[in-house]
Amino acid sequence: MMFRLPLLSLALCAGVSFAQAQDAKEPLYKVVDGYKVDANTMQGFRTWRAAACDRCHGANQEGMVGPSLIASLKVLSKEDFVTVVRDGRLQKGMQSFGNSKQVMDNIDHLYAYLKGRSDGAITRAKVAEIQ
Repeated sequence: MMFRLPLLSLALCAGVSFAQAQDAKEPLYKVVDGYKVDANTMQGFRTWRAAACDRCHGANQEGMVGPSLIASLKVLSKEDFVTVVRDGRLQKGMQSFGNSKQVMDNIDHLYAYLKGRSDGAITRAKVAEIQ
């Protein structure tokens, strides 16, 4: 517990929360063989499927009527990603998922899955959990 106090102090001085400071040192996702992912990233994939995001963004996240998320997540910050998913972009056809408990409860995992795809670490859209 004592080692957390300096981290918390540094986080507060930098204007970030303790959770953000912890997240900064942990990898966003873990991938083996291009498609086996950690449990949290797997939950992100399940959230992707449950929300039927592929209807607009394509089964491989490469875009259809909605833009390619492979390309978008190369330039979109996590904060902007959360804002778009939560609030939508109705003028562009993107619905809001702010009222979806499953999406909002798993927004970090969804981001990790899509960021892994965008980064090229996850090489195929359908993933399996690391055993």
